[in-house]
Amino acid sequence: MNLVARLPRPPLIVFRRNRIPISRAKLTEPSPMDQPKRVVVCGGGVIGVCTAYFLAAKGAAVTLIEMSDVACAASGKAGGFLALDWCDGGPLEQLARASFNLHRSLAQELDGPRSYGYRALAALSLTVTESEGSSTSTLPPWVDGPARSPKTIGTPETTAQVHPQLFSRTLVDRAVEKHGVEVVIAKLERLEVEEGRVGSVVLEGGRVVDADAVVLALGPWSSKLVLLSSLFRVYGLKAHSIVLEPREPSSITPHALFLSYYTSKRGTSLDPEVYPRPTGEVYVCGMSKEEEVPEDPAEIRGNPESIAMLKRVAKTVSSHLGEGEARVKAEQACFLPCTDDGVPVIGEFPGVKGCYVATGHNCWGILNGPATGAAVAELVVDGHSTIVDLKRFSPARFLGRRKA
Repeated sequence: MNLVARLPRPPLIVFRRNRIPISRAKLTEPSPMDQPKRVVVCGGGVIGVCTAYFLAAKGAAVTLIEMSDVACAASGKAGGFLALDWCDGGPLEQLARASFNLHRSLAQELDGPRSYGYRALAALSLTVTESEGSSTSTLPPWVDGPARSPKTIGTPETTAQVHPQLFSRTLVDRAVEKHGVEVVIAKLERLEVEEGRVGSVVLEGGRVVDADAVVLALGPWSSKLVLLSSLFRVYGLKAHSIVLEPREPSSITPHALFLSYYTSKRGTSLDPEVYPRPTGEVYVCGMSKEEEVPEDPAEIRGNPESIAMLKRVAKTVSSHLGEGEARVKAEQACFLPCTDDGVPVIGEFPGVKGCYVATGHNCWGILNGPATGAAVAELVVDGHSTIVDLKRFSPARFLGRRKA
């Protein structure tokens, strides 16, 4: 039986002359038995990038396909906050702990502090009410707005950060230079599946890339692929952020702030977050809600009222972040990929040998990218994962309970 898994658009005729050879890892005169496994990774966000990196490090011949640009969506516009133990007690505990430690190892290997702003930092929870007076003296000096009830919720031993776009692109650069990964900028049209096994991917325009295995790391675009949406739902949570450049960046200490923010004493609280970066920037995010994911990441725009609220939060929390004291470098939005049960989907797709999926990481994609990528690489190359037990993440959990 020939099964074609399509994106929701008309199929294209495939011609043999349009096939793209997969770049192979640099090996000296390999015998046919030693040919590296050809793996196509679809999606150039942090999950796809980490998967491509660890697959190539294990000797696979990897092609990374991205429709727009590496880390152009959530992986380039996220906060980049990392936590060792914030997922403890839930299904992500093992994944998060393994990934936090992998981030440390990668930072040493790739000179993370210089290359992509890796650093340990403290994390504080605060309550901010606009109508109240100035902050308590126990807070960092730059937090001079009406903040109270500070609590340390992360220390430099348990919390850290990266600049997510720089992290993703550093990893891609290393994968290309050291392991021969090929990056193709093109839109995925469909998978070709024959006799229950994936054989290739077809790109927009009819080009075909042959593969022994395909990894679908499509983030919030996962549900655009009929094969995946037939089994489970991945929806997009639209999150807003701004990036500020304070006049006096040296005054901003490395403290991530998690706020319960009230515009009035009787109002409903908002939950914005503030992340100073070692680049001198300050990232402020929040104001999230479910929305339809557009076809093209370039079409994503922030809602003006949400951006205005984040600017209001910034100037209320700190006089260093107000108008005239900080330049607004970016106003942006992105879609976080979420599943109905709140657990990522990682594993081989049921009924299609050689087709793997890694998506649905919600707000923890940057944290859990390395361990997800390493685990998928083991699964594809070795047949099982040792770094993380992937059973609880398997897409097979959705069999028999189709999405609503």
